[in-house]
Formats: sequence, C-alpha cells, structure tokens
Amino acid sequence: MSNRGMLIVLSGPSGVGKGTVRKAIFEQDDNKFHYSISMTTRAMRPGEVNGRDYFFVSKKQFEDEIASGGMLEYARYVDNYYGTPLKYVNEMLDSGKDVFLEIEVNGAMQVREKCPDGLFIFLTPPDLMELRHRIVERGTDDLATIDKRMEKAVDEIEMMQNYDYAVVNDEVLAAVEKIKTIIRAERWRVKRFLPDYKKQLGDVLK
Repeated sequence: MSNRGMLIVLSGPSGVGKGTVRKAIFEQDDNKFHYSISMTTRAMRPGEVNGRDYFFVSKKQFEDEIASGGMLEYARYVDNYYGTPLKYVNEMLDSGKDVFLEIEVNGAMQVREKCPDGLFIFLTPPDLMELRHRIVERGTDDLATIDKRMEKAVDEIEMMQNYDYAVVNDEVLAAVEKIKTIIRAERWRVKRFLPDYKKQLGDVLK
C-alpha cells in the first residue's frame, strides 16, 4: 500500500456541528490525524502563533498564491482571505501523515477538483428543523439571517451527491465513531492498493 497519507475532508452545511465533531475526533487518545493549518490575511490576534493557529500572510502574498495555483481552496470574508495552502497539505501527505480538513461545502468542491483521491464525508443534520434549532440556539443571528442560513443550507445539502459518504450528526460521539469507521474501511479500498502493486509488478517484470 502507498506510504502517502490520506486527505480526509469533513464538510456540511453551516450549523451542522462540523467543528464540534472534528474537535471530538482530535481529543480522542488514538487520534493520529494532522489538522491542516489555514492561511489568512487577517491580523494576528493576541495569543495566536504564526504556523500554529494560521499562516499569517499579506494580501499580496495570498493573491500571488491564488494566481500560481498554490491554494487548495480559499474564500474571502470581510475583506480577508482564508484558505488551505496546497504545498503544506502535500508535504504532510508525502510524509505519510493523514490530513484532516474541516471546511465549508464550496471549499470542499474546490478540493475535490484538485484532489479527487481524497475521502469526502458530508455531515448532515437529522432533519432541517433540527438544523434550524441548532442555529437558533447559537443566539448569534436575527430571524432574517437565520432564514438566509436555512436557504443556503438547503442548497448545500443538495451538494451531498458530490461526496463519498454521509454521516448524520444526531449525537456527537456516535458521529465520531461512524467517521472513524469510514476512514478505517477507506484505507483498504482497492484504488489505494493498486498503484503500489502495479509498480511492484513492473519491477518484477523488468
């Protein structure tokens, strides 16, 4: 089997609990995943460390990376860029580390174009009413904003067809175990064995 690590992408609609589930995975004692560090143009906040919390760069540096194809995925929020540097992810994968990305649906589709061999998992709520309840419970949005978030969530859930697996986040630890089971099974997919065995067969037949 190839020694290259596996790229794992966890995505889903806003409010579904991606961050909570990812955090629960990384807090477990047997966690060996490497969480990808994002790049941003926003100012560093007190207590943050460059290369640990984010890669902090200038707007020009970020746009140069975009122009050269150096971003695996990126988006712009409130005049600042946020994204995943492709070189950093490839270095982690080439060193044999499994890289875990927790990103929004649009970012995941950018990643799918550049890394079709990644593992794409869609985290979904039990139903739309439960998703609305979770967004309301945050207490950060007015009703008009909540309605807009729900409209966007419907569009994002329709994107589920572009993923490899779907996991219902009805209970955090149950969702964590489902995701870990998917990852274990994915390691033994034929497509992950075949390239290495073809190389071995080629060496034997020389």
